[in-house]
Amino acid sequence: MKLDDSNFHSHVRGRMLQRGITRKEIEKVLSDGWEADDSKQGTLGKVFVFSYEKDWEGVSFEEKEVRVYYKFAGGEVTLLTAMARYGKGFPGRGETE
Repeated sequence: MKLDDSNFHSHVRGRMLQRGITRKEIEKVLSDGWEADDSKQGTLGKVFVFSYEKDWEGVSFEEKEVRVYYKFAGGEVTLLTAMARYGKGFPGRGETE
């Protein structure tokens, strides 16, 4: 799924920066991720696990799980937030960026 700048509200951009999430990762999650089982009613969510093999805040991690929560309004995707967890052994391992 390709997104444009209008899909990224300043709140979402701030969370992405804070949590180390790229636009490319969000697009991958929305295109190839599986449904997040913790989405609130009326909100959609997807999750994808990336091979990471890098440091985040001074600690090395094998994987990065990215969750994206969003809504559809008028045929447009409205991103609500994005979350990341760093670690290993997440279920449903994805692929390298």
